[in-house]
Amino acid sequence: MRLGILQLNVSDDPAANLSGTLDMVEQAARAGAVLIATPEVTNCVSTSRKRQIEMLRQQDDDPTLAALRQAANTHGVWLLIGSLALKTGDPDGRFANRSFLIDSKGQIAAWYDKIHMFDVTISDSEAYHESKGYRPGDRAVVTDTPFGKIGLTICYDMRFPALYRTLAQAGARIISAPSAFSPVTGDAHWESLLRARAIETGCFVIAPAQTGTHAAKSGKSRTTYGHSMVVSPWGQVLLDAGTKPGISVLDMDLEEVNKARQRVPSLEHDRPYTLD
Repeated sequence: MRLGILQLNVSDDPAANLSGTLDMVEQAARAGAVLIATPEVTNCVSTSRKRQIEMLRQQDDDPTLAALRQAANTHGVWLLIGSLALKTGDPDGRFANRSFLIDSKGQIAAWYDKIHMFDVTISDSEAYHESKGYRPGDRAVVTDTPFGKIGLTICYDMRFPALYRTLAQAGARIISAPSAFSPVTGDAHWESLLRARAIETGCFVIAPAQTGTHAAKSGKSRTTYGHSMVVSPWGQVLLDAGTKPGISVLDMDLEEVNKARQRVPSLEHDRPYTLD
């Protein structure tokens, strides 16, 4: 299976971001990718709630989602939209951080709302309180595709291995981890976390990422780590896209899932236990 990974540097203007994303999807499709993956918050990276209220849309009215669905249909590819920031109509005004798997006809095959919120203080100058702006999801998602079952996660979810184990034991052979990772935690933990989740589950882990300093018309600009990765079920890093925006295409042998799980069948070895 040929996979296309898009590493993006989007601004807080969804309309300005869209044309570049569509161009990259087309290039990946021309390179033979049959599954193309984009990062977390493909439509808008913003630290300003005021700007988000101004620019974001609800799912049925979101132009990025509509255009990417059309692109999947036009190019005959499956498209993992890592996530979109969307209005929800919730009484408290919080948004959804929602991942979409689009089939080759442009239909929504599955969607997933990020469960784990990035509420952390990394340093005196860097803190995140994702739950103030986004409401968490409460459902894990695995869906069938022509390439086997795919499990959906987003960014901070990767620090919660139980979710990945649940997805793998539900049949996932590929797990997505689209991200907009902090440079500090990225440098310390990004590769280690992705490799661990792949090894523990015997899955391919695909992790398209945002990268660089993101232009902002309102609020403080944000910087992300980059280094989009694909990790094999044996824990090998098959792709590290570095820090520049761009497209990466690689072939994945899904038989490697079976081989890894036959060598170390840990998904079958759960045992009950008590905590004293």
